[in-house]
Amino acid sequence: MLDFQNISVHYGHQDVLTGVTFRVNKGDRIGVVGPNGSGKSTLFKIVLGEMGTDSGELIIESNPRIGWTRQNPEPDTPEETLLEYSLRGIPGLSEMEAEMAELEQDLTDPAKMKRYGELQTKFEHLGGYDIETRVKVALGGLGFSVEEFTKPFKSFSGGWRMRAELSRVLASKPDLLLLDEPSNYLDLPAVDWLQKFLKAYDGTLMLISHDRYLLRTLTNIIVEVDAGTATRYEGDLDYYLNEREVRYQHLLAAKENQDHHREQLQRFVDRFRAQATKAAQAQSRQKLIDKIDEERIVLPKRYTQSGRLRLAEPPASGIEMFRCEDLGFSYDGVKKVFHGLGFQVTRGDKVALIGYNGLGKTTLMRIIAGTREATEGKAILGHNVIPGYLSQEFAETIPPDVSVYRTAKNAWDAHGGGPEKNFRNQLGAFGFDENDVEKPAGVLSGGEKIRLAFLRLFLTAPNFLLLDEPTTHLDLDGRRLLEEALRKYKGTILLVSHDIDFVRATATSILEITREGIRQYPGGYDYYCEKKAERERAEGGRAKVESKSEKNAAVQSSSSDSPSSSAAHQLSSKELRQQRAAERAKIAPQVKELKKRVETAEKKLEELQKALDEASEELFNPKPTTDFAEANRKVRTIQFEIDRYTADWEEAATKLEELTGGS
Repeated sequence: MLDFQNISVHYGHQDVLTGVTFRVNKGDRIGVVGPNGSGKSTLFKIVLGEMGTDSGELIIESNPRIGWTRQNPEPDTPEETLLEYSLRGIPGLSEMEAEMAELEQDLTDPAKMKRYGELQTKFEHLGGYDIETRVKVALGGLGFSVEEFTKPFKSFSGGWRMRAELSRVLASKPDLLLLDEPSNYLDLPAVDWLQKFLKAYDGTLMLISHDRYLLRTLTNIIVEVDAGTATRYEGDLDYYLNEREVRYQHLLAAKENQDHHREQLQRFVDRFRAQATKAAQAQSRQKLIDKIDEERIVLPKRYTQSGRLRLAEPPASGIEMFRCEDLGFSYDGVKKVFHGLGFQVTRGDKVALIGYNGLGKTTLMRIIAGTREATEGKAILGHNVIPGYLSQEFAETIPPDVSVYRTAKNAWDAHGGGPEKNFRNQLGAFGFDENDVEKPAGVLSGGEKIRLAFLRLFLTAPNFLLLDEPTTHLDLDGRRLLEEALRKYKGTILLVSHDIDFVRATATSILEITREGIRQYPGGYDYYCEKKAERERAEGGRAKVESKSEKNAAVQSSSSDSPSSSAAHQLSSKELRQQRAAERAKIAPQVKELKKRVETAEKKLEELQKALDEASEELFNPKPTTDFAEANRKVRTIQFEIDRYTADWEEAATKLEELTGGS
């Protein structure tokens, strides 16, 4: 469907993409990952024709209908409603419908009848007859109420407009769907709905995302864009995360070999370039250095920009961190954002606050942080509780032209200051060394900005973290870094996030805010999902029971207690044992084949590792006749083979584990 052939893109002196080559086949579900600013969105712009290439070619086969979300969507007219806007997802569909309506006035003309038949077939193929239903389902799933369908599109905020744009694209059923960070504008329930919707999508999907839940459940191929290159991994997110570490270790070894060899050559050149008897040899080695520089191995950006995030011990506090009673808030004194809330947060809790956008999650966080006053009820902080609030707009609150050092130092001085050595230790604890401290905040990556925001936050020594969408600006590795820090943090946390995997990894209890009030679940996200499903089943079950007569209920009860029920159970158990035996016999040939694959791969990997050691030795200790380029190619070829057999071993071993349960 899409064939990227040796594509390069440059912005001024910056190489964004260099020699990118990979293919997207029809039906592929591809997750596009990589650090912020690595060129992921550039790939989409090339596909959409919004950007050209400096070299290389993109071949688009079969003329697919492409769906993508536009930035800053605007209505056609000021009066256009949300529903009308969302129905315009298929170009030309409304014009086609209008022409069909006109032709219906007179179908006695054979030419008109033929044209009508052609239009009707195309209209049906595009899903024109049920597009309104699909649009309404998408709008509802993404958080819009039925009452909002007829509101003017221009009356919605930017985030809600992007939801409408997303619903419009999803309902259009394109052949190729390009989604660039679709969860950025969604709350957690909407992300859950989006996942279910895309799971059923049967076209070709390319998804740029840092959301591991979406990547893990929706994609089966990963394309990593990093250091100017794009690498296709033939497996899902977990396969990619494991495989990239293997590949990185090989790449690191090759780079160390290359750097070591270059250093040896450079020492010879520096020592003998001025001696007439050695000048020719020095010149020859300089040519080798130039050749090495042309083929210089570049480590992925995510490793060269990795950082640390160590959260300090929180100050002591009382057991109760926060309590509210009949809490409510209204902006205008008429319409209430929420009312009647009552809950408690105790020391050491790590609570995720979830619910649809518009129900007051951010407002509630601000009330707890003390930056906004409640309009009714009580909001009480516990003894010696020091809240530390990280808002959604944290990146915008950091002055772009102020250095990392000065940004942090201003916060340090504002809260009592102290010895410069202690301050420098704080900078180091958050991953900022002497090379970083003079950088203007405006040039920092998303991950660096959040580390700076956390540094400013922790200079106030909080013991109650209030985090509103802290992962928005973070890539996969940044989110992992933050997760690890929050899991180890011994203070109390209340967070809002649309990243399901992040909530699952960090929260030990859930607060769900709904239009009816607030519910507290004393367990993590999976516990919350389980209990919510149980409640919904129970509510559905009660409704069914109420609709049945007492007589039928009694008949069902007596039949379930009868002796025949026990016999049926015993029979089903016997059948189950027979079924399991048959299943074991059925998979025996497959188990045998997988064991053979595992053994073959292990033997081959052992041989390849020995070959790699020998080839690396030649690079470490080259002879005068050594052809470095050939030796380097040999190392990379062996490394590729190791990657291939490692992947085969992992696949076979995983399938074997699944079939045998590890026995």
